[in-house]
Amino acid sequence: MGSAAEGKQAQLAELRRRMAAIPARGADSTARLPVAGLRPVPTESRSVESRSATAESRLPEVESRPVAAGRPVVSRPSATGSPPGSNGRSEEASRGLGEDTRAPAESLRREALPVPAALESLLPEGGLVKGSVVMYGGASSLLSGLLAAVTGSGGYAAVVGLPRLGLLAVAEMGARLDRLAIIADPGSDPLEVASVLLDGMDLVVLGLNGASVPMSRTRVLTAKARSKGSTLVVTGGSWAGPVLRIDTQVAGYSGLGRGCGRLRTVSLKVSVHGRSAQPRKGHLALCPSNGRVEWVHGVDANHGVAEPVGVVRHAVS
Repeated sequence: MGSAAEGKQAQLAELRRRMAAIPARGADSTARLPVAGLRPVPTESRSVESRSATAESRLPEVESRPVAAGRPVVSRPSATGSPPGSNGRSEEASRGLGEDTRAPAESLRREALPVPAALESLLPEGGLVKGSVVMYGGASSLLSGLLAAVTGSGGYAAVVGLPRLGLLAVAEMGARLDRLAIIADPGSDPLEVASVLLDGMDLVVLGLNGASVPMSRTRVLTAKARSKGSTLVVTGGSWAGPVLRIDTQVAGYSGLGRGCGRLRTVSLKVSVHGRSAQPRKGHLALCPSNGRVEWVHGVDANHGVAEPVGVVRHAVS
């Protein structure tokens, strides 16, 4: 019995010696020594083992931190491979998302052309939205104020088919005439002239002279204004589907006595109807100020209009 046990121990020692002599994985296979009783491992199995070892080496480390109860809390990495506790996004991205969601409502307004300050509160967007079509009716005094506001702020405007527009009145309201184009007689097709001007003007005022524009033409010009970001104001005719409609009516004058005096202010009753807004109404007054005339908030003519110092000579029509 003793000799058999000693023989087995000798065989095990010899086996360990031979296994220790086997080269590491990746060394030349010719340098390996044969081991009695062992079969060679297939190449496919070795490649699988290699890939498994590589995958295990790429696994992210698991971080454990103790808690008060004595049990470890494991922070597992996210599926995107971000560090623990990042929830898949960086702090900068989180801050940026928070700022966007807290943006003020004023930033959501569409870009609009400037208008006289007294008119801003009556318009849904605080001005004439760029790329829109506006229908205007009534006294041309406020229309002159729109032209003055746009050109006076550095924009370009054009007037088509309004030969009786008072340029002196427009200039007294602060307009820059070098930024204003006048086409008093556009010929037989004023719509085509207005379409060309929409390519380069911020504001185009089109006088229809009582004409009714077909739906097919209104759609073409509406799409042109939207694509160019220009505002088209149509007056003196019929136009289907405007985004905004502004109607004005002379409500009264002040400064005139019985057979004497000077015209000092004119008051307009203004009503605004928007496609997606409640109708708004108000009163504006045209008053002189520092050598020019400007629009201010007025009151109903039945209750009187405050009489300012100065004389309005040309801006009433």
